[in-house]
Amino acid sequence: MVEAANTADGLLAVSESLKADMVAIGMPGEKIRVHRTGIELDRFRPVDRAAAKAALGVSGPLLLAVGNLVALKRFELAIGAAELLPDATLLIAGEGRERRKLEALIAARGLSARVRLLGAVHHSEMPTLMAAADVFVHTSSSEGLANVWVEALASGTPVVTANVGAAAEVVDRPEAGTLIDDARPAAFAEAIRVALATPPAPEDVRTSALRFDWKTN
Repeated sequence: MVEAANTADGLLAVSESLKADMVAIGMPGEKIRVHRTGIELDRFRPVDRAAAKAALGVSGPLLLAVGNLVALKRFELAIGAAELLPDATLLIAGEGRERRKLEALIAARGLSARVRLLGAVHHSEMPTLMAAADVFVHTSSSEGLANVWVEALASGTPVVTANVGAAAEVVDRPEAGTLIDDARPAAFAEAIRVALATPPAPEDVRTSALRFDWKTN
């Protein structure tokens, strides 16, 4: 890979953190241009959150997590955080080989009424979920620049995320959410609790996503 990078005329990275990683393994920094991802801002936007939650059959605080059900996504942290927030509902959108393990965890902790595994959700349905959530929870142990961060912010939904990859480049102001360095459910739960207690205005949250539109990128 490094040999190919050295012979290439140019290289692209989706974030400054990825560029730093590329340089660290020996790729030529002067050839690397940061080109961030783009999303459809006309599709991901704030809506009437109360109505969107009601349409999903949810009352009270709604948390959303999205991703493949694999070990590195650490959905057990999100489930553990939900357990510590007794009024909250957690929806997890995604499918994968960890599904049975997560189903067993949810059942063992008596959370079946509040934590739902939605399975694979078509991308056309994702804007509705993103805008309905009060907080987007991302517990992955590794990321580049996750589109789901940007989609949540564009929907006016603050993000509570593990501080991995380009998270700090996306969650770039207090209104956008909170970065978590502590891999314990309690740390995520406390950040979620604060976000629920003092929710930022959806349009202020959305501001962090505006630089990721397709026209710019």
